[in-house]
Amino acid sequence: MATITLATTTLRPLGDRVLVKVVQQEERTAGGIFLPDTAKEKPQTGEVVAVGPGRLKDDGTRVDPEVKVGDTVLYGKYSGTELKLGDAEYMLVAEKDILAIVA
Repeated sequence: MATITLATTTLRPLGDRVLVKVVQQEERTAGGIFLPDTAKEKPQTGEVVAVGPGRLKDDGTRVDPEVKVGDTVLYGKYSGTELKLGDAEYMLVAEKDILAIVA
């Protein structure tokens, strides 16, 4: 999956999409060994920074999203689209690909 780099400063998700800021993993193991980028697993947690208006049902009504800005979420390993805005990495995922809200 390729990373998309955008020169914009704002991004507003549409429909049931959620913009998640990726939480970076530790660069060292518990034993102090440095992990290069190629050895790290793809992150699966992040903080919700923007939420779309919700999914549109067949009858024209909207289903409100279950997540809100500020929630820490766990999302599917191979879901969404990777984005880079400035120096930060984000994932744009469908709400159905969010597995849990981390308390």
